[in-house]
Amino acid sequence: MTKHDQQADGDIHEDQLLNFLVNALTGAFGVSLGENADLDPEDIYEVLVGATADGTSISTLCDRSKDSSSSTNILRHLRTKFDLETVTTVGNTLLQEYTLDVLPEQVEIVIDLHLRPYYGDEDETDGLYYSEAKDGTTAFHAYATLYARVRNKRYTLAVRRLTDGDTASSVLAEFLGLVDRFDFEVKALYVDSEFYDGKCLTLMQAHNHAYVVPVIAWGNDIQQELSEGWSREIDHDLTTEFDGHEWTVEFPVMIDCTYKMGRYDEHSVARHGYAVDAPFIDTPRQARRHYSKRFGIEATYRLSESSLISTTVTDQTRRLLFVVISLLLQNVWRYLHWEYVATPRRGGRRLWWWPFEEFIRMVTRAAWNALSVRRSIPANRPPDDRFER
Repeated sequence: MTKHDQQADGDIHEDQLLNFLVNALTGAFGVSLGENADLDPEDIYEVLVGATADGTSISTLCDRSKDSSSSTNILRHLRTKFDLETVTTVGNTLLQEYTLDVLPEQVEIVIDLHLRPYYGDEDETDGLYYSEAKDGTTAFHAYATLYARVRNKRYTLAVRRLTDGDTASSVLAEFLGLVDRFDFEVKALYVDSEFYDGKCLTLMQAHNHAYVVPVIAWGNDIQQELSEGWSREIDHDLTTEFDGHEWTVEFPVMIDCTYKMGRYDEHSVARHGYAVDAPFIDTPRQARRHYSKRFGIEATYRLSESSLISTTVTDQTRRLLFVVISLLLQNVWRYLHWEYVATPRRGGRRLWWWPFEEFIRMVTRAAWNALSVRRSIPANRPPDDRFER
């Protein structure tokens, strides 16, 4: 018997993880299929959770399953029973349900934009987001995400689909308004360089949040500052326009220099500039170190990409639903890890080793069992003794 077993009061089995996720989706999205429907909402969510954990398409999973409804039937219900506004509103409420209760009184907030390249038909680009060329395209399925960062763990609080015409400042204003309604205190706000402009800096100052934003070298002055000298703090400003009026926002910029043998300029010096307004940051090195915490968000995206329903559809409602479920799996894993797996003890809980990859494998196996996914294939002759041991 392991030390873990000695301190545990019970077990959570794979099928219970699947039940938890299906129940969460069923309770959040009140889908009515009618009396004559040949499946229940739980049947739909069972397939959605299974395909998400397996990282496969709905069609592939249904084709390999004996007990699931046909993929055509499930996709028809997804197309007719879900609308974009409901998925957006209910999805964010569902993400917050398994997040807010486990957050401490003070958290760090991260806001990020994530662009998934679109390479499809140019005539089917409604609802896409256009940005600078990346990975060979300027059209993207784009999402803005709001995270709470606590002890190196990231909890998704909201996800927002971006469309052409959305601006960084409009996204930031919406998310900051949402954050103001939460009970926790914001220690600091970390946003990526997409939010480096006068409107966004003005918004963060107006909400009185400490913030760190990487600087973009717009203009000769800041380009000169980032091309010479050593670590230091300077004053900088940006001029922006709104409703025909111009104003200038002033802010400190911390420039941190690092030495990289054989890289960057002729002296192998890399200079990183950050717009900083935070009482706990006194030096450029601290600015870079604190902002580096944000890079953990990339791990969230990697996890999301590995546990996301594969699809080629352009329907934005379904794509957003798939993203919400993917992020929900991460939130539920962290919630269960903290509330059920961690051992209470003096000085803080002990988090037993339970990586997200294992959680995903457990959910996948449970879905395979529930749907009777094919475990054998036809053979034109019986296996010989090489298949035995």
